[in-house]
Amino acid sequence: MVNKIFTYLIFFSALSNISCQSIKHENSSFPMGSVDDIRYAQKLWSTLESELLVGSNALPNKPFFGGAEPHGMILELAYKEIQVNNHTGFVVVKKNYNGPDVSVSSVEADRSKFLQSMTVMYQREAGYDEDNKNWFWVKYKPGGKVETKVFKGNEIALAGRVIKGKTPEDNGGCIYCHRSAGGGDYIFYPEINVPK
Repeated sequence: MVNKIFTYLIFFSALSNISCQSIKHENSSFPMGSVDDIRYAQKLWSTLESELLVGSNALPNKPFFGGAEPHGMILELAYKEIQVNNHTGFVVVKKNYNGPDVSVSSVEADRSKFLQSMTVMYQREAGYDEDNKNWFWVKYKPGGKVETKVFKGNEIALAGRVIKGKTPEDNGGCIYCHRSAGGGDYIFYPEINVPK
């Protein structure tokens, strides 16, 4: 009996070391997709639902032709200040619509039929990512689950600093693209004014 308990202790100790190494590897190798990033993305989703920006009760906005990957052929924007935890920040929600026969009118007629994903940028508290205006990025599936992508051989959640490099030249993903937006606020749409 003692040997059996000792064997279990060794097994669980080894398992916890593997888990810690995996988390450590994930956090040191990737700027996104950590357990904290996923938890924060879930809190953000709950707030977006309660603010009627996503979910089945979301208030509709005028869809328009977008046509740029990785977003939809047809897009719909929502933006405002919201509070997540104890921080009030600006959020931009981009609903991405695709599919056969997708058009502005078909989306207006049946949003759920064409909604592929929602890409969100939320400006977090000072110190989160000063290099990139403290934006937190996340890509959700229509029901609110965080999307994942295989990156450098690992499945990583698309939440957090997507994809922050060691230098600005090494940035990829959301950060790389949005950094090129005019005005220095990482937003491509001039009608959206981020509060200072």
